Amino acid sequence: MSNETINTSLPDLGTRTDEITIFAGPCSIETAEQFDSVAECIAKAGLGWIRGGAFKPRTTPHSFQGLGEAGLEIMRSAGKTYNLKTLTEVVDSAHCEMVHSYVDGLQIGTRNMANFSLLKNIGLVTAESHKMVLFKRGMAATISEWLAAAEYITISGNENVMMCERGLRTFETATRFTLDISAVPVIHKQSLFPVCVDVSHPAGARDLVPSLAKASVAAGCDALMIEVHPNPQAALSDGPQQLTLSQFSELIEELREIAAVFGKKIV
Repeated sequence: MSNETINTSLPDLGTRTDEITIFAGPCSIETAEQFDSVAECIAKAGLGWIRGGAFKPRTTPHSFQGLGEAGLEIMRSAGKTYNLKTLTEVVDSAHCEMVHSYVDGLQIGTRNMANFSLLKNIGLVTAESHKMVLFKRGMAATISEWLAAAEYITISGNENVMMCERGLRTFETATRFTLDISAVPVIHKQSLFPVCVDVSHPAGARDLVPSLAKASVAAGCDALMIEVHPNPQAALSDGPQQLTLSQFSELIEELREIAAVFGKKIV
């Protein structure tokens, strides 16, 4: 048997910071009052970003589709009031420039991971500003397919891309999606991209969110996406997976303790 030592450590290809960014907010922007209450909660927790959907690509056309540009105006106003950066999803190439003019970060959802014309357009629109693009994994995409798709954004001029693991569609029905926690170290091993984990969509139920968030911090994520709503029972979309304001505040304090074990801080 060989005495040769095998190096099993993962190479550090990118610049990792000691910060874990929280992208928190409701699934959908519903009213100014709803969004402001969430923004106030996030600001009081000492966090820097708020997210929410203005345009909602839903499974059925009969579901709430978002407020559109009116939602973007609500988001921009709340961001200014509470000194928060803003993040929302772009679902149509025709909306890229308009959304870009309102927010600090643009999200690409799972259903558009392979919408290459949209990816190229977002890369072009953000080429000068270099605003962050949060790029979600397709629900049935391999990591290699996901990384390859990200290049449609980067070669168009913007390398400020953060990959977002949000769970895969598998045979399992106990959760809404199956969270591939291994995507965090694998992406860090194979690319320069930071990795966010959306812990709300794979959970599908708010009581599962804290465990997935804690596991993601332990796995080395660079960011977390957590959905929060002042009254989840009355939410117009994805109510069961959204935390209440008090649940969210409690979770952030728990995450701060766990992050500290790894020499990191929640922001």
